[in-house]
Amino acid sequence: MDRQHTAAPPTDGLVAKGLASNKVGTLSGAILGISSVAPGYTLTASIGLIVAAVGLKMPAIFIAGFIPMFLTAYAYRELNSESPDCGASFTWSTKAFGPYVGWMCGWGMVIATIIVLSNLAAIAVQFFYLFIARLFDAPQIADLSDNKFVNVGTTLVFLAIATWVSSRGITTSERVQFVLVGFQMTVLLAFAGVALWHVAAGDAPAHLNFSLDWFNPFTGVTIAAFAVGLTGSIFAFWGWDTCLTLGEESKDPKRTPGRAGLLCVLSVLVTYLLVAVASMMYAGVGDTGVGLGNPDNAENVFGALGESVLGPWGGLVLFLAVLASSAASLQTTFLPAARTMLAMGAYGAFPKKLAEIHPRFMVPSFAAVVAGAVTAAFYTITTFLSERTLLDTIAALGIMICWYYGITAFACVWYFRHELFSSARNIAFKFLFPLLGGIMLLVVFVISVGESMNPDNGSGTAIGGIGLVFYLGFGLLVLGAILMLVMRARNPAFFRGETLTRSTPAFTDDLPAELPATAKVS
Repeated sequence: MDRQHTAAPPTDGLVAKGLASNKVGTLSGAILGISSVAPGYTLTASIGLIVAAVGLKMPAIFIAGFIPMFLTAYAYRELNSESPDCGASFTWSTKAFGPYVGWMCGWGMVIATIIVLSNLAAIAVQFFYLFIARLFDAPQIADLSDNKFVNVGTTLVFLAIATWVSSRGITTSERVQFVLVGFQMTVLLAFAGVALWHVAAGDAPAHLNFSLDWFNPFTGVTIAAFAVGLTGSIFAFWGWDTCLTLGEESKDPKRTPGRAGLLCVLSVLVTYLLVAVASMMYAGVGDTGVGLGNPDNAENVFGALGESVLGPWGGLVLFLAVLASSAASLQTTFLPAARTMLAMGAYGAFPKKLAEIHPRFMVPSFAAVVAGAVTAAFYTITTFLSERTLLDTIAALGIMICWYYGITAFACVWYFRHELFSSARNIAFKFLFPLLGGIMLLVVFVISVGESMNPDNGSGTAIGGIGLVFYLGFGLLVLGAILMLVMRARNPAFFRGETLTRSTPAFTDDLPAELPATAKVS
């Protein structure tokens, strides 16, 4: 097959990896990003926790979490415009700071994705049995998710299905996601609209009047509570960068991914604020009944509000929307993980086998299978060893997210350092926005590390009085550093800067000898 029909021409020393080109547009890219964020699942799982920390200031916290994501999205956009590559954070941080920082940035992204894939699969299974139990009015069915053998077995099936879909080509993933994302977003908007209608009709349990003060983070909330809520809010926006790992498969590699990323974060913000405000006005933030502050509702707010707002069948549909949200995110989260692994394999940072492309579907199917297998093993081991370990590992995600997002934001400033002040546009989008976003993420990173040392902010497990979350968060980074040294011994070309550097000559047909043959398109 001729090269020009299979892969978009890379620039600035980047390598053609054989991915299908000209497939993803701005809307479809944003849809895939929204799917990775999983608004339905994220809202039902986070609203109660954020309300417990900041009460009626939940909208302000969502906005505060959005700001560093929005600013960092500009860093991603500018870097992608210069060097569209499926390795995204890994590729750009390598070109900015060198192979060691780039490797650790890529590792942070991959391991964070593996952890969240485990969580998404588990949540999908939980809501699957909850939905079946509600559908057939058989509460005992919901208890099946508590059986470890049933839980792990069903989770492995969900992971296998998600791996298969992500291995069938980017167009298959798009079609699936248009249905799942369209369904969950429609249900979420319907939920918010009906809740507000109940408020207007005067039959809402709380019937709170709308207040602009809900959006003001400077009153009525302590710094400690604000910090806890902000960490949860940033996690709520995580996943939009999926759009940027699809650069080589986009219709306009230099522009489409950045536009899709910005459209994604803005759409998610609007959805979050609308649902949050509607839920507060309808249910209030009390700690009894359907109140959002009720600890019995914290893990599944929509489970408590669904039937009250939408009626029996409407509540069932809302449950199905959350199931669709977690299942959809499970599938799309494979996309950035597999493509980052593909890029790291193609440039020699990971084993070369990971750079293989399926000859028919033109996607990194082997990398997707590896991601699925590692996720399955991780989930199985942690589930049977200790459910607390899995909970603490998920809690350590905040450290990973701020790690690789923050590195990417600073990479933008450093990469473009010679042209930052050449125009007003560069000052804003290549300097101020990424710098501010990186600083904010650094602050949250430090806060997350500090909070992780407190056992009360995890499962309660501690070693030497320090929470297990701290050891897991830094333990995974230390594990990455060890694996990096192993890869340097096995394939030193990448670490000598021979396969990916900022000064690499423009793309030619003669790829470096160290690169795997699978990185070439036949």
